[in-house]
Amino acid sequence: MAEKLYGGAYLSSFVRAVLDNLSKILEDESILNGNYSSLELLQKLEKCLFEVEAVLDDAELKQFTDKRVQKWLVDLQDALYFADDLLDQLSTEAAMAATQRDQDISSYCASVVDSYIEGSGDIEYIVRTLETVVARKTYLCLKEGAKVDMSWRIPSTSLVVSSDIFGRDKDKEEVIKLLLDDTRHAQSALTVIPIWGLGGIGKTTLAQLIYSDAKVVEKFNTRAWVCVAENFDPIALTRTILQKISPASSFINDDFDSLQTRLKEALTGKTFLVVLDDVWHDQKDTWEHLLKPFQYGNRGSKILLTTRSEKVASAVATTELHYPLGLLSDEDCWLVFLKQANLSTDSINPTLEKIGRDIVKKCDGLPLAAQGLGGLLRGNSDVKSWKLISKSEIWKLSDDKIKVGPALRISYYYLPSSLKKCFVYCSLFPKDYEFDKGDLILLWMAENFLQQEGEQTPEEVGDEYFEELVSRSFIQPHKTEENTFVMHDLMHDLAMMFAGEFCSRAEEHEKAVQQISIKTRHLSHIAQEDYPISKLLEVCDRVKHTRTFLEINLKRWMAFKVENTPCNLLMSELKYLRALSFKSIGLELLPDSIGELIHLRYLNLSKSNIVTLPESLGRLYNLQTLKLYRCKRLKMLPDSMQDLVNLRHLDIKETDLNEMPRGMSKLKSLQFLSDFVVGKHEGNKIRELGALANLQQSICITRLENVVNSNEASEARISDKDGLDHLSLYWYRLSVDFQNEEDVLDKLRPHSNLKHLEIEGYGGTAFPDWLGHFSYDNITYITLSGCENCGVLPSLGRLPFLKNLSISSFEILEIVGVEFYRDEESCLETPFPMLETLCFDSLTCWKEWHLMGLNAFPQLRELTIRFCRMLRGDLPNYLPSLQSLELRIARSSIVVFQELLCLPN
Repeated sequence: MAEKLYGGAYLSSFVRAVLDNLSKILEDESILNGNYSSLELLQKLEKCLFEVEAVLDDAELKQFTDKRVQKWLVDLQDALYFADDLLDQLSTEAAMAATQRDQDISSYCASVVDSYIEGSGDIEYIVRTLETVVARKTYLCLKEGAKVDMSWRIPSTSLVVSSDIFGRDKDKEEVIKLLLDDTRHAQSALTVIPIWGLGGIGKTTLAQLIYSDAKVVEKFNTRAWVCVAENFDPIALTRTILQKISPASSFINDDFDSLQTRLKEALTGKTFLVVLDDVWHDQKDTWEHLLKPFQYGNRGSKILLTTRSEKVASAVATTELHYPLGLLSDEDCWLVFLKQANLSTDSINPTLEKIGRDIVKKCDGLPLAAQGLGGLLRGNSDVKSWKLISKSEIWKLSDDKIKVGPALRISYYYLPSSLKKCFVYCSLFPKDYEFDKGDLILLWMAENFLQQEGEQTPEEVGDEYFEELVSRSFIQPHKTEENTFVMHDLMHDLAMMFAGEFCSRAEEHEKAVQQISIKTRHLSHIAQEDYPISKLLEVCDRVKHTRTFLEINLKRWMAFKVENTPCNLLMSELKYLRALSFKSIGLELLPDSIGELIHLRYLNLSKSNIVTLPESLGRLYNLQTLKLYRCKRLKMLPDSMQDLVNLRHLDIKETDLNEMPRGMSKLKSLQFLSDFVVGKHEGNKIRELGALANLQQSICITRLENVVNSNEASEARISDKDGLDHLSLYWYRLSVDFQNEEDVLDKLRPHSNLKHLEIEGYGGTAFPDWLGHFSYDNITYITLSGCENCGVLPSLGRLPFLKNLSISSFEILEIVGVEFYRDEESCLETPFPMLETLCFDSLTCWKEWHLMGLNAFPQLRELTIRFCRMLRGDLPNYLPSLQSLELRIARSSIVVFQELLCLPN
């Protein structure tokens, strides 16, 4: 991310996005040769955007101390939203007109712009408003080309007073152990140890403590402390390190090669410790060049590095050497607070102590927050004052935020512009909300926050943004739930602070929804029975320009029953929506007016009671995401679906669709299609999948019994879809044409990148050769179920990385024989070398399990055999890794035969 080193104004990415949209219109020759007044207005708009872009960095910094600049940025953002909506409408209407007539979009762009100007004065008003706002930059003395400036930050030094530090003794000893340990990476003369964690958590303080420790001083005969900050210049950094190591020498005019050579000479024969404090740069190749001279020191030399980003840590060191720094305990934060408040445990009275401890809890383990609050109350022993702070959300008040969270402000300030918008957007969700990464990225995409470079897809950019926010601790992995993320409360407060009037959560205005700002562009509402959505109708006219409406259900197991009318009215009022979610509510009907939301990019109706969708859905030209997960009453999708040419994500898992709509092959932008229900008619057969070349992640293909000609399966081109790692193939009824089903499965051969395969209801008598072929070395999970005509299992033992295998409901299978382990082509000496779980279930005719000596299943941890009543003979008698064995004969009984096995203690 090119912006990373220098941060970026919050509105910079927005201005660039608006300019990009405008440029696409102005580049159209029909505009240049069309109505002069139209061209003149658009050029005025462009001039405003260029002028304002130049002063945004200066305004970003001045807003913290100048309320006039802060208000100017609010007015500017409001005007930009209006301009962006206008341009989106113009380009969308031109594109829709061109698509309907199957012609080039340039044929319609000028006519749409001209007709819009003639029929409405909005564009003139929008341009005039923006011009007025931009003109105010002169009175505010905003400078052009101002860069993010670190001068107001005090550079770190190696000096620290250890008596001021609390709660870091264990961390100090652990890192010192790493510094003194010369056995790790013994083949290299240099070891880099990164300390990383949240801004303000105490990384620099910890490094200072370590740097001055007696054992460290004794170990390293040469030491240097360098505050790197965000201005990462390899030449300047090398020169600074040299000056620290050889203070009497001068290297001012040396080039990079000379500096590196001199640094090599200065370090040769020395055991050194260099601390690089506050590092932001994460390009591995740059680091490799920079660190070359350090390889010439004595073995045992170390670099200790502090950073806010795990990505930086990974660029400079292996994971085993990372030292992630955690938050302080409440007790340690209390000691920090007392120190800053100039109090001691002996001098503070019990009343103030009780209030003070409540205040410290609000710090959530962040040392700088405790310091700020302690400093705020220094010399103040008035109970009333302490209570006032304790009962108020101090960090939500602008004056107090500077005191409470300077570290968080700094972390935010130096985020790239595009990441700032993504982070602030998260303020729409309540505290402790559990984020789904994929869904959040789709919302960012709908809001046009993702700036693509080169051939990157928006989804790839979103993944990069998300991981960057996680690595900087703005978003954190959930402690117990895999693939789930949360936001620290202080980070949530920070997001809310910078969201200002533009993001609103309805529950914040529960008693007076009229307080929701007229500038609101992103609105969320928590589904709860005592606060119905109908309340929001009172403010629809105030928030008619909102771009986001998210219905959030915190009780995921419960769907709130709502009236359709309020939801329909809400949709009809909010014409500028880009993201709309009525997830987890009892919505039964989607009105035809949905087709009027031409700006809409994201529509989520998951878990609703929708039965059908209107044909007007096809008018949503910009729609990128349609989520219908667990709409269990949904029977059909409209044929107009084929017109959604920009659709990228369609989730129809756990619906009751009988078949797909016609023309799915036209949706060539699709990146994710959860399910494809094979139809019987031209236009919805399996061959429609052939044109969807960019499918990623997973797909479930159902009703494969409708494929009556196996050539249609070939036309689906499943083997070409290298982005699919999860494939499920379902037949809902057995066919009498065994040979056709075998041919169909053979021609649905997936790409070798596949990791997860499910086959259910297959009616053939044998499996194709590709199933179990050793070339599928990425497969880790297979389940075969309901294959009632199969009497022989495929050769799955030759899959080198298969970890989980389940085989169930094979009606005629009698013998699990040698073919299960290997075939003539197998090059694996050990069958099932990585298999960890194996389950046989409901194999009603299974009688014999032919075993393969002592070398099969070396990693098997769990073996389950259920309802296989005919099975006789031995089980495997040597499973060295087995931890769980379940033998279930009837539903009410479990028999465990551990005495038959050589189990480890």
